[in-house]
Amino acid sequence: MSPVIITLRAKGFQVTVGLSGQHNEMVNNQLKLFKLSADFSLEIQDKVKNTEDVVSLCLPQLCQRLKVLKPDLILVHGDTSTTLAGALSGFYEKIPVGHIEAGLRSHNHLHPWPEEMNRRLTASLSLWHFAPTASSKENLIKEGIDPATIFTTGNTVIDALYMMNSMNEKNPDLKEKFHFLNSSKKWVLVTGHRRENFGLGLKQFMQALLRLSKRPDVEIIFPVHPNPQVRASFAELIQPGCPIHLIQPLAYSEMVWLLSRSSLVITDSGGIQEEAPSFKVPVVVTRETTERTETVSQGWAKLVGTDSNKIVEVSNEYLDSAVLREILRNQKNPYGDGTAAMQIANHIEQFN
Repeated sequence: MSPVIITLRAKGFQVTVGLSGQHNEMVNNQLKLFKLSADFSLEIQDKVKNTEDVVSLCLPQLCQRLKVLKPDLILVHGDTSTTLAGALSGFYEKIPVGHIEAGLRSHNHLHPWPEEMNRRLTASLSLWHFAPTASSKENLIKEGIDPATIFTTGNTVIDALYMMNSMNEKNPDLKEKFHFLNSSKKWVLVTGHRRENFGLGLKQFMQALLRLSKRPDVEIIFPVHPNPQVRASFAELIQPGCPIHLIQPLAYSEMVWLLSRSSLVITDSGGIQEEAPSFKVPVVVTRETTERTETVSQGWAKLVGTDSNKIVEVSNEYLDSAVLREILRNQKNPYGDGTAAMQIANHIEQFN
């Protein structure tokens, strides 16, 4: 959302930035990279015990905030439970809602969970829909959304990616931070935190990484998500001397720097499936479904679930096939060219 905030303010809009507070320190650190800060936080982090707590804790607080702020428009992003709470609060307070990154669908309400239903419910509560791609727009139309309220803009994550990559080029400290990585090897960047993969799925995922780490030409870098269940799963499997680099969560600038220099991504995350094509990096998706269908249809990504053999097989294919990598080098990122925030701001300006 940072590119949208920056662009709207440049056009003279008064923008208030609110956080749920679920991962306050992490989010504030990312905002600082764009010289932004939050105007308020709901501070729910210590109170969240279950997934449903996010909506139940955010909703009444957001409604109270809206009664005071009286905004002309609420913008929510993506598929989180905070997104759903923001859209619901707008509905209850009769304030128009604009949904950024609208229309992505896996067409399986349990995968990803709860994100798929968060997106569908947010769509039904929103007045305006900013879809990243033509297929995202088509998904919304099939669900009965008025085509006149849908705008295909690309995804703002690509705007943020380009902005941060440009900043990174002027930051020599990043290379020093990752001095432990061998630049002559192929870097494999890994992320994993999906709830539906907890338990056996994460164990199989880690077993595949251990097998891949035996390749002498590969360095595996895994910034471990702060979720306690994720950390506990990997703590059981990692032994002293393990060749996988398990590191703390990264600032956005650091993640972009690593991604831009990686040969492969292995992930169950969503956004990085959109970011990787900008750097011509293929993605092994450890899920059964994806709402980023364009990455699969264009060959940028392959769905493998959490089957260890499939993860290893497809990873080796991407790492070893010069023909496949050459095909990808000649393709554009389907999620935009870095102008999504300006397009969204221009549409909002017309609404005003």
